[in-house]
Amino acid sequence: MSLTQNYKLNLIQWYPGHIAKAEKQLKEQLTRVDVVLEVRDARIPLSTHHPQIDEWVGNKTRILVLNRLDMIPPPVRSLWVDWFKHQDQVAYFTNAQKGQGVVAIAKAAQAAGVKLNQRRHERGMLPRPVRAVVIGFPNVGKSALINRLLGKRVVESAARPGVTRSLRWVRISEQLELLDAPGVIPLKMGNQEAAVKLAICDDIGQASYDNQLVASAFIDLLNQLQETAGELLPSSPLYSRYQIDPVLYTGESYLQVLAEHRYQGDVERTARHLLTDFRKGLLGTIPLELPPHL
Repeated sequence: MSLTQNYKLNLIQWYPGHIAKAEKQLKEQLTRVDVVLEVRDARIPLSTHHPQIDEWVGNKTRILVLNRLDMIPPPVRSLWVDWFKHQDQVAYFTNAQKGQGVVAIAKAAQAAGVKLNQRRHERGMLPRPVRAVVIGFPNVGKSALINRLLGKRVVESAARPGVTRSLRWVRISEQLELLDAPGVIPLKMGNQEAAVKLAICDDIGQASYDNQLVASAFIDLLNQLQETAGELLPSSPLYSRYQIDPVLYTGESYLQVLAEHRYQGDVERTARHLLTDFRKGLLGTIPLELPPHL
């Protein structure tokens, strides 16, 4: 049974006004951009792919950045590298908070600039900095990546979706200018399986979902993954942290038992704690998606 059937989660819709406005501005600015840095969450690389991005990017150079490298195990990273290679894409992994992998991103963007300026030179035009835009769902780490590329904090970043509210250009170097864009999300979340994963990872606004339903879905998803690809996950992450074995329960009943056991029966508080533990990495490095052939 799928997560959405189980929890009737066809309710995750979140499209605040500032996102609608930013998307309109973004489309206008994209005509001036040479390179698109598409930032996704390494825990859910497929669910954080915006369905319209291919149409927006067209034939511009695209650099695929999978952020939060520290939150998935190395073997899973290798599987994704191979899978994207089969799709003719190079996946760059980063931990933008710590700066890991960021130099490679800057080099890739500047390499695109070299080609651009060769073409300009052939047309008798002067060189100019390459213009790049950073696109991705809310809270996947776009602002942290820009701050790392700059080497200083100019863009406010926070562990909640929707902090970047407007578009602005940031000069990275003589060769590179970056457009920091607010998180973009599809107007309608048609794929509710993906929407649930976005909610689990906190890559969508909290106003859009119910913590208890999402925490229950997370437990079920974890049980599913342990069964199908246990060797790629930490051993019994929920049991290790809470001393209650989830295999005996549905997600919903596990949440109830955990609430009785630890939080005086407060299921809402339990759900929030469990999701926070996952988001902070306290349950270990847990990928919520694996390449489709697995």
